[in-house]
Order: sequence, then structure tokens, then C-alpha cells
Amino acid sequence: MDVASGKTVHLPWQELKAFEEKVHPETKDNYLVLLFENGTQVALVDPGGIAFTPLTENTGPLRDLPPVVCLKDFFTLKARVDHYLYDHPDEPLPKEVLDLVMICIATLDGARAVGFDIGDLEGELEKSLKEIERRTA
Repeated sequence: MDVASGKTVHLPWQELKAFEEKVHPETKDNYLVLLFENGTQVALVDPGGIAFTPLTENTGPLRDLPPVVCLKDFFTLKARVDHYLYDHPDEPLPKEVLDLVMICIATLDGARAVGFDIGDLEGELEKSLKEIERRTA
């Protein structure tokens, strides 16, 4: 289970090809990377997070997209989007809002690819997109 989201993901253990322990270069924390036969990689990070590769098929290349993300990243970025939308309703939206939304999309696409059910999160992001459209129309 991913602690930040409370979501579970089914990992096909019978398809596990390899695993390796790594050390995060900045935090020096250990994490475990699981490699599956279909090429999927999932990292198990402390405390209780599941990290994965974001996918850019629906967004195209993104300048500030990290190579590995987790659902906690989605929640952090979505909160920043909502801050601009709802805490500053009379101010023009900065370009950063669209960049954040695109990273959120790539994160959710990566989460779906590793097996998370993220329909509810997509619905929440859709609400923010509708508000962006309303404010920029």
C-alpha cells in the first residue's frame, strides 16, 4: 500500500525478474527497486511509498519532470495548482500552473501503468483543469 495515497497496487510477484537495493544520491536513504519481466520498474521507498516512472505519452516532453515520482508528488503539485486557483482567484494564473498540471498528468499516467486505480485523482485534476479553462477563457 502507498501510505501517502492510501491506495494499493497489485504487484505481479510471479513476474518479478530482479530487485536491487539502491541509495538515494541526495538523502542517502535506501530504497528497493523491483524489476518485472514486462519492463515495469517500481521502487519501494521509506516510509511506505511506491515510486515509478512518469509517462509522457499524453503530455510530450516536460522540462522539470523528475525521472521517478510517487503519488505524494501528485498531491503536492495538485495542492500548488489549487492554491493558485482558489487562494488567489482575482490574480492571473502564472504559466507555472500549466507546467504543474502537465507533471500531474504524467505522474497519474505512470501510476496507472504500474497498476494504481487513479480514477478519483484524475477526476480531481479534471476539476482543476475546468477551473483553469474558466479563468483563462
